[in-house]
Amino acid sequence: MIPKYTVEYSIQFRTHAPVQHYSTDDPVTCEQFIEELLERQFRIVSIKHEGVALERPDFDRMVKNAASMLASRHICAALHIKPEEERFRFGFAA
Repeated sequence: MIPKYTVEYSIQFRTHAPVQHYSTDDPVTCEQFIEELLERQFRIVSIKHEGVALERPDFDRMVKNAASMLASRHICAALHIKPEEERFRFGFAA
């Protein structure tokens, strides 16, 4: 059975960058994984839904949501505020 979401990413080494795969059936879990990739500055090769690469707008939406979650987490940590206050003040998704 094909997983609903598959993220292909690579970790840059000195001489090569092998492509790794992460799969899940949950879109929120997929966005959380993308958030982790953004945090670690790993290269996102592709995001697939049921084996088909996402179109540019859908790809961009998932990356934007993950980036918002990352920004929210960093703001909460830096300002020592709760996610509810961050959302009210800055508007990122918690």
